[in-house]
Amino acid sequence: MTSPAQRVPVLMYHRIGATHNDWERKYCVSPEAFAAHMDTLARAGWKAVSIDAFFAWLDGGASLPEGAFLLTFDDGFRGVHDHAGPVLRRLGWPATVFLVSALVGERDAWCEKHNPDGHTYPLMDRAQILALRAQGFAFHSHTRDHADLPTLDDAALQAQLAGARDDLEALLGAPVDYLAYPYGRYDERVLHQARQAGYRAAFSVQPGFNRPEVDRFRLRRLDVFGTDTPAMLRRKITLGSNDGRLTAALRYNAGRVLARLGIRH
Repeated sequence: MTSPAQRVPVLMYHRIGATHNDWERKYCVSPEAFAAHMDTLARAGWKAVSIDAFFAWLDGGASLPEGAFLLTFDDGFRGVHDHAGPVLRRLGWPATVFLVSALVGERDAWCEKHNPDGHTYPLMDRAQILALRAQGFAFHSHTRDHADLPTLDDAALQAQLAGARDDLEALLGAPVDYLAYPYGRYDERVLHQARQAGYRAAFSVQPGFNRPEVDRFRLRRLDVFGTDTPAMLRRKITLGSNDGRLTAALRYNAGRVLARLGIRH
């Protein structure tokens, strides 16, 4: 019998598709690499669970098996529909996508100033979102315009948070309870406003595992990069770290051995 999970990692992907420069290779995973990532995790005994199951576990209402993880995608790129969807359908795995509500069916305009080549990429439209929803995907909020939330005044902040919930609930015809902070940026004012806007929880980009006692508005996620090999991803999800290098795993294991021996390092 599988042991119950004591901690659950959350993986964070962005775009799935082709890349054209080093900046894109950090935030974009090729379709082939994504399939290899998922197949490697499946063979190693990992299994993606729904966001509802994740929160039921956090809240003590249900157990999850060891090897459970939550799979998330920020931004809602069309490549999630075109490339990730078929892989996850084959595996029977759910996922959660955090959408930029004012840009559904548009392009990632916020990346134009960050991408050295100025490239932008298409975001899913309503039909693609609903097709993935029928497959078992869940959709929640990444704000209205992918705004840098701590820089906004109170009125603009509330428009980004509450406005996105309103937009997405109208689009989906279902509650939108969860938020992923754009750029992973938040402060105490953002946390307060997110609660005021009606969100039940929010995801950061702070690495580590989630346990039932975790702050619901500082949930942890592991960033998956386009340069991560399947072996690196296995180390990340096993260690709860954004560093998937073999040397990081060796340091981690050596530290555990020394701790058991009562030796400080």
